[in-house]
Amino acid sequence: MESSLADGSAPHEGSADTQSPPDPFSIPSEVKASIRILVVDDERTLRESCSTVLQMEGYNVTVVGRGSEALDTVKRRRFDIILVDLYMSQVSGMDILGAALKAHKDTIVVVMTGNPSVTSSIEALRAGAWDYLPKPFSATHLQVLIGRASHAVMVARETNELRTQLMQQHGHSEKFTLIGISAPFRQAVELARKVAGTDASVLISGESGTGKEVIAQYIHHNSRRSSRTMVPINCAALPEPLLESEMFGHRKGAFTGADREKAGLLETASGGTLFLDELTEMSLPLQAKLLRVIQDGVVRRVGSEQQDAVVDVRFISATNRDPQEAVSTGVLREDLFYRLRVVPIKLPPLRKRLEDIPLLANHFLTHYWHRHRQTGDRIPRLSEGSIGFLRSRPWRGNVRELQNVIEHVAVLAEPDQTIEPKDIPIYEDGGDWLPENGAPMVNMDEAFHLAKERVIGQFEREYLARLVSRAGGNMSKAARLAGIDRTTLYRLMDKHSFQRNEGSSSSE
Repeated sequence: MESSLADGSAPHEGSADTQSPPDPFSIPSEVKASIRILVVDDERTLRESCSTVLQMEGYNVTVVGRGSEALDTVKRRRFDIILVDLYMSQVSGMDILGAALKAHKDTIVVVMTGNPSVTSSIEALRAGAWDYLPKPFSATHLQVLIGRASHAVMVARETNELRTQLMQQHGHSEKFTLIGISAPFRQAVELARKVAGTDASVLISGESGTGKEVIAQYIHHNSRRSSRTMVPINCAALPEPLLESEMFGHRKGAFTGADREKAGLLETASGGTLFLDELTEMSLPLQAKLLRVIQDGVVRRVGSEQQDAVVDVRFISATNRDPQEAVSTGVLREDLFYRLRVVPIKLPPLRKRLEDIPLLANHFLTHYWHRHRQTGDRIPRLSEGSIGFLRSRPWRGNVRELQNVIEHVAVLAEPDQTIEPKDIPIYEDGGDWLPENGAPMVNMDEAFHLAKERVIGQFEREYLARLVSRAGGNMSKAARLAGIDRTTLYRLMDKHSFQRNEGSSSSE
């Protein structure tokens, strides 16, 4: 039985706690000596016990017993890791956490708490804490946690050095361009930007095709782990036994066909980021096993009865379901949900980003034109009618569907061609192409009034797109061609979110 540090007892010589466990990260002694750790606790025996254990490991340790002194210390001096008690008299651990991150945003803060409630722990993680350490804890638990934190410090230093070298060689460049000016999309991007520099777990939700993996890549690319790998895994693409083996690895002979030992993706992602796509498709037993890894950083491969590896992984997850609903229906474990959703990001569907459609469409057209064509061919242009037509579509496949449609256009277009609505292929629900005459498909499973409204709405959108294209964007001419007044035309355009070209309203 390991002695507890939280009850005030220091580790005894010759006990299990004085025998340092194998360093899973192989951190060089000179690196450990350069890592500055601050221990803050108003309980003298606990802070001295923590200091003793960490100094024996080779770290550069400072101890502080009063919250006010800690506030002054973190403002004057920079620490790589701060270990702070959450509940102290006068000045709380949350106050010290906030002051430390304000002074040096890259500082890793671990909070200790004798009352590890979900609310207080999540509040600390959301405020920027790297992890929390529930009391009582053993010396080994402290060593493993600080070892993980030290590895993160080492990775961050290497990343900053690499980034500095690349900046000097190539200048600044943005690898991932997030295109959009709509308010809900920019809010999501701003949240991703703020959380990128931390190690906080992020849960991205949104419909299929909204760009969840692109946001995950953006967060990883702008994190201190960017020099390491982001490993994606689709939880819905693999059956449970194979998913378990892929994530955790397996021992030789663990199951039929396991003819060699294999490291899992959690080990591959150590030092970097693991992207769990379609999280809610993971089975509950696997969720429980993953939770253990998140809490302890320890991986046990399939067929193994011992600890195989200690990993340091940042988790970014994604789902096209409502995460809260998944918890309430028992599909997603509540404790795993709180661990993975320290910062939630919700991506809006494309139908709520109408002002972004022209930007995205032109970006995709340029991108795929250069991919599929000879250099020097003049890029086609989307007419105003085509833009209005694109804005009128429901885009149930979101950005991914728009991307596929524009690639089709780029492949078939001629150099310098003006793309009209008739040149844009449209897929309707169920995967049926519209008939050549453009007549709407009737769904006999719908009620009469619903079917009628859908068909009329589809007709109006198609008609308006072709009308505006035929009139060259001139609203007066479009109204004359349609045999309606401009007020009626404007009302129809507003109804279907078409842009008006006001500058062409009065003249042809």
